[in-house]
Amino acid sequence: MTASRLGVAVAIVAVVAVLATVPLFSSDVIVQFGINALLLAVLAQGWNIIGGYTGYASFGNSVFYGLGSYGVAIAMVQWNLPFAVGMIFGAGLAVAFAFLLGVPVLRLKGHYFAIATLGLAQVMSAIVSNIGIAGQNIGLVLPPLNNDHLFYELSLGLLVIATLTVFWLTRSRFGFGLIAIRENEEGAAVMGVNTTLYKVLAFALSGVFTALAGGIHAYWITFLDPDSAFDISLNVKMIIMAVFGGPGTVLGPVLGAFVLSAVSEILSSKVTNLAGLFFGAVVVAAVVLMPRGVADVMRQFRTAGWRYFVENLRAHRI
Repeated sequence: MTASRLGVAVAIVAVVAVLATVPLFSSDVIVQFGINALLLAVLAQGWNIIGGYTGYASFGNSVFYGLGSYGVAIAMVQWNLPFAVGMIFGAGLAVAFAFLLGVPVLRLKGHYFAIATLGLAQVMSAIVSNIGIAGQNIGLVLPPLNNDHLFYELSLGLLVIATLTVFWLTRSRFGFGLIAIRENEEGAAVMGVNTTLYKVLAFALSGVFTALAGGIHAYWITFLDPDSAFDISLNVKMIIMAVFGGPGTVLGPVLGAFVLSAVSEILSSKVTNLAGLFFGAVVVAAVVLMPRGVADVMRQFRTAGWRYFVENLRAHRI
């Protein structure tokens, strides 16, 4: 390991250690904001596996989120099982869904794949609304646990595991196969990559982290219904955050989630009704000025300086 990489590793460990101590000296409001930001970072990192590394822009990850939420809710409310068992059950549902629908859906490409996955959340919401064990349209109320510190640490731990998994992808044969599929799927198949298997496994891995985040969030807020569990706008958020930070990078989606969560929170508290408008303007400006995300800016700005943004403006003919 080179000195620069060692320095980056030490800095990351230090940041994680600082984040772990936040509940000890922060207010309840800060801790609750931290839980939301950490879970959104997990969702962005989960989408990064299928969208950033495999190149398939999935709008179906909100299905995994809903399955993870309902897995925990059904296990705890209907079967009186522990939270940990519910998390495993929810992750299992996500993996089963990924394998059952991943094979046919992942044969589609580009906007066809995006449109197909976009409809999955609506279909699952309609199905769950008619299942008695899931509470139908009424939803389920989970037993309350007034322990924000626990949920914060669980969210941080899940984010660390998700980020380490993405880091492993950058060093593994499996990860190289996903990158090959992203760059040229036909060429990857010619080189011996089992593209169908790799895509389904990436879809399932993405689903596991998304489902676990959904399970933590469901137990934290203690209530869910089909509309909130399979909310397509959540999928849009995870995509925006991953793209803002830098898709196909290890830390980009995490940075994107933290920055945009903070911007959204500040705008919501300062300008309320215009928060959505300003937030959209921030996202559009970011896409124009840094189309490859914050992670790319951090790499390139040291050498290119302000020319980096000027070149991107020219590329967009602005």
